[in-house]
Order: sequence, then structure tokens, then C-alpha cells
Amino acid sequence: MTSNIASMQAVKSLRSIDVSGKKVLIRVDFNVPVDEHGNITDDRRIRAALPTINHCIDNNACSITLVSHFGDPKTPNDPKFSLRLIVKRLERLLQRKVEFVENFENSKDEIAACSLERVFLLENIRFYPGEKKNDSELSRKLASICDVYVNDAFGASHRKHASTYGVAEFVPVKVAGFLMMREIEAFAKALESPVRPIALVVGGAKISSKITLLKSVLGKVDKLIIGGAMSNTFLQALGYDMKASRFEPDFIETAKEVLAEAKERGVKVYLPVDVVITDNVESPVDVKVVPAQDVMDGYKAVDIGPASVKLFSEAIALSNTIIWNGPMGIFEIDKFSKGTFKIANAIAECYAYTIVGGGDTADAVDRAGEADNFSFISTGGGASLELLEGKILPGFENLDKAERA
Repeated sequence: MTSNIASMQAVKSLRSIDVSGKKVLIRVDFNVPVDEHGNITDDRRIRAALPTINHCIDNNACSITLVSHFGDPKTPNDPKFSLRLIVKRLERLLQRKVEFVENFENSKDEIAACSLERVFLLENIRFYPGEKKNDSELSRKLASICDVYVNDAFGASHRKHASTYGVAEFVPVKVAGFLMMREIEAFAKALESPVRPIALVVGGAKISSKITLLKSVLGKVDKLIIGGAMSNTFLQALGYDMKASRFEPDFIETAKEVLAEAKERGVKVYLPVDVVITDNVESPVDVKVVPAQDVMDGYKAVDIGPASVKLFSEAIALSNTIIWNGPMGIFEIDKFSKGTFKIANAIAECYAYTIVGGGDTADAVDRAGEADNFSFISTGGGASLELLEGKILPGFENLDKAERA
């Protein structure tokens, strides 16, 4: 039976079509972080789209129109969410002029006028109410400005929106860009044909947000390493009193079920044996390392401790495929970042195929200075999570299928 990942691998790639003389609409993911002054703090997602854009330029596409969302604006035309903030950085990276289009419906004729030098960037597509509703009228309007649709927005591919899904229903040629193909190939290597043993390192705040992931991967992995606040729920399920630490009482029974199923399947589970605790997360006066079963009254666990780092690192070193999704603690605060950064170091140093599931984890790897030492870092947090859960991502569903040899 064909797996969901294999079915996504079977979509037609941009490389397999001729874009010469064609109007090309590329769905990119330019949802990059900016500071309070609107300055881009990480342009990784923009750089990830460059190979697809440059391929269309180099192969004489008639015109190239880029469409993306930026944040989640609650009202149209909010300047804090305007993609105009992206233009200068995009021009610098592409080394060519980019024409910003405030209203693509009023610029159809200009976009249709064939000029090999022209690259258009549309205003934030989420300024249109129909985007998140997958509105067919908006989908048709987007389709009307192109001959070829290219989805290269892996970070938004888990959304069934007009620009990631609906538009493909009304375009004769719809293919995956190079980033989309790289992403699916990377996850296929980790999940479909891994070199064992395979370890899943999972962290973050909530077990509730990753329960589908935990249950779906138990039949695929050999080791499950759990850190972050979600490990508190597992420790509570083992009878530890985590005091004021963040955990989910409603998911204690679920944690017990995951541990029982892992034991039944022969999956080795690693939980923190010691934790970093504090009296106050925002303004800590007292920070200690204690055994996981000895959290003090009024204190919260905010990171894994040094013994846990050593335990996890040893398990990581003896793995040949490692997937990491979720930090080990509140790494954004320096005092509580050591566990996450040391795990990043441990994974980077081992001789294994290593993949990071985007989002906060990718940010942590970057802050740890290890971004260049991982096999693959995904550009999609939510998308990579759903992919690991075994779901078919909507962004792949409506694309043309490759012809079988």
C-alpha cells in the first residue's frame, strides 16, 4: 500500500515542466519574523524560496508573481502585516527589482504583459477574507493571473487556503517547487527508509498538541526522548509531584497510555532524571537543579538538568536517524536555554541523519550555532508536525501527479 509520504512524493516537480513564455504564480512562504521596528530578524524562509524563483527567471518565464501570507492580520491593510516590509530584502537576495502589488485585481493587465525581467510580489494574501476560507472566487482570481501555479510554501502547506489549495483547482498546470520537494524527500528519508536505530526527540509545552504525533510514530521509532514542559505530564503520570510546573492534568491518562504502548512495542522512552527549577520564570531569584522527583513547593521546572542532558546525549549518540521537534525548556531565556542548546550540540555532533521539524526547534538550533551541522532543517513547524503525524498535507493534494516511468 502506498504511504501518505509516497503519495506526496509523487507530485509533479517544477523541474519537469517548461515555464518559458508562461505566466507563473509561485506560492512562497515569506512569513518571516520581524522586530518591533519591522526589521527582518531571520530571512531563512526567503532564502529557501530563491532556487524556485531563480529557476523560473533563468528559464524565461513570461512573468513571475509571488504570493504569500505574513502573520495573521485581523483587519485588512494593517501596515504591521504588509509584505512591503519584505521587498528590499527580497531584491537584495534576488539581485533584481521586485515590483510590489497592493491590489492584484487592479494589476491583472500589468502582470499579463509579458516581460522576462519582471518579478511581482503581491500584498499579504491574508488581507483578503477569502484566503483562510479557501474561497473559490478568490482562488479563481489568483488562477486568472497565471498559466502555471507553483506551490513552494511548505510552511503553509498544512493549510487548506485559497492560495495553497483552492487556486490549483483552476490552473491547467500546477506543480511543486524545489523547496516542497526537498522537504518531502527529507522526511521520506527519515520515516520511510531510515537507517536504524531511529530516535524521535520531542519537546515543547503541551502533550495535547503532539499526542497524535506520539501515537503515530511509536510503530516507526526505536527511541522516544521527551523533554520540555510536556515531559512534566509524563513525570506526573509516573507519580512524581511536579508542584507548580506546567503540565496537563487532563492528559495524564494519555501519557500513561503512550508509555504502556511504547513498552509493548519495545520502544525505549527517555524522560528527564533531573530538571532546572525556578521560583519565577520572568524574574528568577532562585534557580536550582534537582532530581525530577524532588521539585520544591512553589517552583517550576523550566529546563532539563545536566544528568538528563548526559542521558539523552548518550541515547542520541547511539542512533542513526534522529528527528527533533520541540525544545527541552524555555530556551528564549538565557538561564533556561542550556538543556536545549546542549541537545542541539549532541545531535549535531553525532554521525546520523538528522532532521529538525521547523518552528521553535529550528530557531533553537540556529541560536545554538549548529544550523550548518544538521542534515536538514525544515521551514515548516506546523506542516512538519502534521507530516510526522502521518497526514497528507493539503498543499500537495491538488498538484499534478508525475507520470510513472
